[in-house]
Amino acid sequence: MKILFIYPDPHSGSHSPSNIINKIFFNDPLSTFQALGSVTPLEHSIEITDERRETIHFDGEYDLIGISAMTYQAPRAYAIADEFMRRGKTVVLGGWHPSAMPEEAQQHAHAVVTGEGEELWSQILKDIAVGTLKQVYRQEKPIDFSAVPAIGHRTTTKGFFMAMPIEATRGCPQGCNFCAITNAPGYRIFHAKPVERVIEEMQTIPQKYLLFNDASLTINVDYTKRLFKQMKPLHKKFYCYGNANVLLKDEALLRLAHEAGCISWSIGFDSVSQESIDSIGKRSNLVADYISVVKKIHDSGMNVDGSFMVGFDSDTKDIFDQTLDFVGSSDIDSAAFHIVTPFPGTPLFDTLEAQKRIVTKDWRKYDCQHVVFQPKHMAAEELEEGVDTLYERYYGSVNVVRTIRRNFIKGFYPFYVSVAHALQVLQKVKFDGSYQKKKVDQPK
Repeated sequence: MKILFIYPDPHSGSHSPSNIINKIFFNDPLSTFQALGSVTPLEHSIEITDERRETIHFDGEYDLIGISAMTYQAPRAYAIADEFMRRGKTVVLGGWHPSAMPEEAQQHAHAVVTGEGEELWSQILKDIAVGTLKQVYRQEKPIDFSAVPAIGHRTTTKGFFMAMPIEATRGCPQGCNFCAITNAPGYRIFHAKPVERVIEEMQTIPQKYLLFNDASLTINVDYTKRLFKQMKPLHKKFYCYGNANVLLKDEALLRLAHEAGCISWSIGFDSVSQESIDSIGKRSNLVADYISVVKKIHDSGMNVDGSFMVGFDSDTKDIFDQTLDFVGSSDIDSAAFHIVTPFPGTPLFDTLEAQKRIVTKDWRKYDCQHVVFQPKHMAAEELEEGVDTLYERYYGSVNVVRTIRRNFIKGFYPFYVSVAHALQVLQKVKFDGSYQKKKVDQPK
């Protein structure tokens, strides 16, 4: 069979500079397709189309179409799937959104995969060959990494990439009520590849800069320390996610991370309100420790990328100034500001749905940039404008220049990451200084 994997772009046709910058500097997000490619028998051919930079060729002579979608991509994924089905092609849908909404996804595909796909993919290919394809394939428990091949690079996407993704572990036991990852089938349980397998996969990647897709490399610290020790001779540079409480207390982990080539830790601070943190069930965050965490990582020679959300039920309009005060006083190296979003399949979605506070199920707006529920202590417009203001004020020219100059001193990779991140954010900011939210277009 000739197989086509597709990464859908909700803003298809825009090919915006921010999309290109993100793809070159930050991540080729198609590691899912690389994993599926590794378990695909060699008699099948594989192509990948990343719609952010390429046009989908609906007239191509493909036998099987595989599409992976997050919630904000779902309408575009469905439109693509419908068109291929109209042309008589077999379509399989997977990813976070189909896993959460399999009944909905079934309306646009011959088969839907929920949860991890590697152990199911071979069976799907066999079932297609003999005409017994099922409507839903469910992976309820974590996959056994030892039972699937190491990820090679049989599948590639067009273009040049400064960074490549790598994955050592999956799953997160935190159980935060808003998180699509920890609430996906099988993803509450942490499971890891053998360290030697990860090193083997790294050695197949020519790029020096890696991006760990793991939810957190601080869940099993002993495993991560062994990984970092074995990474040191590879002389790679990398970016990864971690939890604040572990990074604050484990100086040995920070030392090993720096020696292995880590240039930045991404931390989900989520909120500067402890009341909000407690409400989402995030046991790893103490707001009182935030500044100490940042200082500890800086003192170890690495950067901090902070992620923040606003719009929790305890948040009032003061939360925007409080957040800006923290990111300024903490001296973090970059920040992302998101609107709380109740993704389908999460306890937060179920709670707000029961309270009749979900105001739209236009999945295109579930991108953490639009308000899709009724906030408790402010109007939806005030919440969106507040996030816009956070971006405008934090990413002013003075702060951007200061960050880039500071990272220039640290070396090439911290410098280029800081430049790329600044360019990516500035693409969202109009020249008059106001934040430019992505337009939500109708699916084509």
